[in-house]
Parts: sequence; C-alpha cells; structure tokens
Amino acid sequence: MPDLPGWGETPLPTEPFSFVDVVAEHLPAALVGNSFGGAVALRTALAHQDRVTKLVLVGAGFPTWDWTEDLRAYWAEEEKAIDAGDLDGATEVTLEYWVKPEHRDEIRPQQRRALELQTAHPEPELLWPEMAPLKSLAIPTLVVVGSDDKPDFQKIAQHLAEEIPDADLAVVPGAGHLVGVDEPDELNALLLEFLAE
Repeated sequence: MPDLPGWGETPLPTEPFSFVDVVAEHLPAALVGNSFGGAVALRTALAHQDRVTKLVLVGAGFPTWDWTEDLRAYWAEEEKAIDAGDLDGATEVTLEYWVKPEHRDEIRPQQRRALELQTAHPEPELLWPEMAPLKSLAIPTLVVVGSDDKPDFQKIAQHLAEEIPDADLAVVPGAGHLVGVDEPDELNALLLEFLAE
C-alpha cells in the first residue's frame, strides 16, 4: 500500500481529494490498513468490491463510530498543540497516547513528519463515496486488533467481525494500537496465512 496523502513522503493536496480514489489507483490488490488506513481500506473495499481480493483491517477506525470521551480528550489536546504551532508537543501527545514507551523513539520522527505534512497548508475538503452496509461486503476479511488497544478500537474490531459476512477476528496478545510495531512477527504470520488461503 502506498503512503496516504499526509503521511510518509506524500504531501497533502491543496484541492479537494478522495483517499479512496488514491488507493483505487493501485487496484486490483489485497488491501491491508492500520488505524485510519484501515478505515480507508474498508471504504475502498466497499466502493470497489470487484477489484479487492482480500481485506485486512488492523486496529481500524470506523467513520460513524460514537467515540469515547477519553479519545475525544486526546484529539482536543493534540489539536490544541497544533493550533499553537507546537508540533513537537503534538507529537509527544500522540506518542504518549498511542505508542508503547519502548517504541516511541522509532515512531517519533514519522509522527512529526506526518504532522508537518498535515499542517503545511489548510486542510482540503475530503471526498468520500457513499458507504455501503458492512453486510454487503463479500470479500474475505481479517480483522486484527491488539489486546492492549484502546476500548474504542477493540469494540470496532468486534463490530466489524460481526457485521462483515466473511470476516475473522484475531486478537494479538501484548499489542497496542500499532500491532505491526508491537508484535511484528505475530502480525506477519497472520497476514501470510490469511493471504495464502
């Protein structure tokens, strides 16, 4: 999967754009996405079912979720730092909330770079296709969540696994929100087995 706009080395566009359209340019393919990337992978699969062979959602977000007060408080703290122009502070807020202490030095420059890209100019309008019901998704799907992830994401994982007809749920012990960082060998084993089936 390529870097989504606003992450990695890919700038955020200045004009209205669609994450789904960006990903769809790389289809047909199996899609694997973590967190917001998981939400984008899901929306892409729902919009292009005939061109997605398999779907893996790792700690995936969900667009209509009723988020807990804890998560809303985190977003507000991060936004306050960004609005003050303190990208270092915003980076630390994010690391403390999402990343286990032993991995923060590895993730810090990546998160700082993402914030630089996402705040380089006013955020453009995001265009999303109408979202089909999860029960209409006829693609083999693996839902992965860390046992130590935030309650919101554990509940989303359960919801996705229950609503998507051909979905399996894998809970990775000892992993938080970034399963591939916390337990890379376990995630790789799950991916290889699922994609080889």
